[in-house]
Amino acid sequence: MSTPPSNREARLLRFGVFEVDLDTGELRKNGARIRLQEQPFQVLTALLQNAGQVVTRDQLREEIWPADTFVDFDHSLNTAVNKIRESLGDSASSPRFVETLARRGYRFIAPVNSIAAAAAESAAGQDKGTRAGAPAPHGLHPELHVPIPRRGLVRALFALIQVMYLIFYVSGLAHLRDAERVASSFIPGWRALFIVGAVLVTGAVGIPLRFYLLSAVAFDFRKLAGTFGHLFPFILALDQLWAIAPFLLLRQIGVGLAFAATAALLYVPFSERTLVRMGYS
Repeated sequence: MSTPPSNREARLLRFGVFEVDLDTGELRKNGARIRLQEQPFQVLTALLQNAGQVVTRDQLREEIWPADTFVDFDHSLNTAVNKIRESLGDSASSPRFVETLARRGYRFIAPVNSIAAAAAESAAGQDKGTRAGAPAPHGLHPELHVPIPRRGLVRALFALIQVMYLIFYVSGLAHLRDAERVASSFIPGWRALFIVGAVLVTGAVGIPLRFYLLSAVAFDFRKLAGTFGHLFPFILALDQLWAIAPFLLLRQIGVGLAFAATAALLYVPFSERTLVRMGYS
């Protein structure tokens, strides 16, 4: 038998991986606090409390900006909404959370639940699962439909992949002559030189790219999801080229192991994209 939700629970609002505490004035993502100034937080609160409905600019002015406050209201409101979008990783052109209605106002378009409602739903699901002899459901990522992981673990895995590629690049550049010798043994002529050139160019380009991604995750760059999305076609092409690297060691490791290593490396860029979405979307 479940207990009724407390008033404290009712003051917590959740949408996607975000949570807003109306009492403490905090915005959190997967439990990690995101800094948001008071005025943008008040605008976000007004939108959340009227989720799915248009909140006009006049309503926001009356609710948040006192009548005796002499400021450029339009500029202040636009700045507040931009800060909200920056904190949520949202976009005005393709919004997931805050939609702009020209000359009218704004509307929060994502589903919003109070923690109390979510707890009641979870308790009902637990009771139903218990009666049916099934395990209780776990919290799922809103886009990927997998259990929400610890961000520290996700970031660590993503960083390890970047370190792996850095080792590949540095090792490949340090052994260019060996790569040319191995390539010439089964692909004679100019095609072997093409492989060596590909190692040289992609390694030289890949090293600064991996250092950038490492620094982004180390400093917890909040816009990494969007940046990685723009870089992904280039990263995918780069990683697919390096996926054939195990075949340069064909004589040492054999066909089976080379094929298995290549198959795993072909999937790695998609794993990177998933990790970024789990930690930063």
